[in-house]
Amino acid sequence: MATQTTSSSLAARSNVLLVLLKARTFIALIIVFAYFAFFAPNFLSTANMVIMSKHVALNAFLAIGMTFVIVSGGIDLSVGSIVGLCGMVTGYLLLNGIDVGLGWSIQFNTFEICLLVILVGVGIGAINGFLITKLNVAPFIATLGTLYVARGAAMLSSDGRTFPNLNGNPEYGSHTFRWIGSGEILWVPVSIWMLIAVGLLAAYIAKRTPLGRHIYAVGGNERAAGLSGIKVNRTKYFVYIFSGFCAALVGIIISSQLVAAHPATGNTFELNAIAAAVLGGTSMSGGRGKIGGTIIGAFVIGVLSDGLVMMGVSSFWQTVIKGLVIIAAVVIDQAQQKVQARVALQAQSAIGK
Repeated sequence: MATQTTSSSLAARSNVLLVLLKARTFIALIIVFAYFAFFAPNFLSTANMVIMSKHVALNAFLAIGMTFVIVSGGIDLSVGSIVGLCGMVTGYLLLNGIDVGLGWSIQFNTFEICLLVILVGVGIGAINGFLITKLNVAPFIATLGTLYVARGAAMLSSDGRTFPNLNGNPEYGSHTFRWIGSGEILWVPVSIWMLIAVGLLAAYIAKRTPLGRHIYAVGGNERAAGLSGIKVNRTKYFVYIFSGFCAALVGIIISSQLVAAHPATGNTFELNAIAAAVLGGTSMSGGRGKIGGTIIGAFVIGVLSDGLVMMGVSSFWQTVIKGLVIIAAVVIDQAQQKVQARVALQAQSAIGK
């Protein structure tokens, strides 16, 4: 009888610990938000909340795309450079259009510019997919290579200079470009509405479609997924294309917010995206992760970054802290897996008895 009581007590403790580990991202968000609300000046001001929400949205876009990539068993180090390149393409098209010779150029409206820039991001994602699936290049090496290529292309597009004054031209219908970064719908920034749309789309794909199930299956066991009839290469193509799509959106939004494009934009953004995804419960070994958790993770990283800036913490220390957050997230994820295995074993033992 005493043995059964002890076993029940251990099982209850394990279940409580597992619940806390699964809710770790939300708990971390509450703690970080509460800390800066008390100690950072003007942290709860309306102006700061609006600015912070825009920063969170940028990180969340990249983190959503990164979640699909990591769940499939890969990694995408090129997203920050894609942001920079897409921003420069946006600036170039707004200011110059496309020169066709003989003194003629093709000019575009805001929608057409956004569509072309998204195609650039999707194209780079497709190149990543090709390198990984067809040429069997490791995801780390393939995306590291495209990181350098995209960043170099961004620098070459303007010889390292900024494209300024991206106000557009009413004559061509590109004057509405600024609205993407500074406009509001029902007092909510446009970028937040875009994040809601992309987040819902990603969550629907992950939970409600065969493609979503295939992504998880490929990340869990690629060989078994292939033997069960899943198109592994096609699935990998999709996750890198979707990641490129998300990065292109960020490039457009940043260019609109700043009304300028600089080739160094997006530097180290991939680290924030990985941190948000891992902090949100995405396993670096693949096969596990949720879009909702990733978005909460993006909020944690965004609140942490803005709060540290408002408290005057050095950018060098901010980098150190973000690195520690990633390490802690991975360690806690490993602990969660061990607790889950223990709970499953205890449940099997209880059934056997």
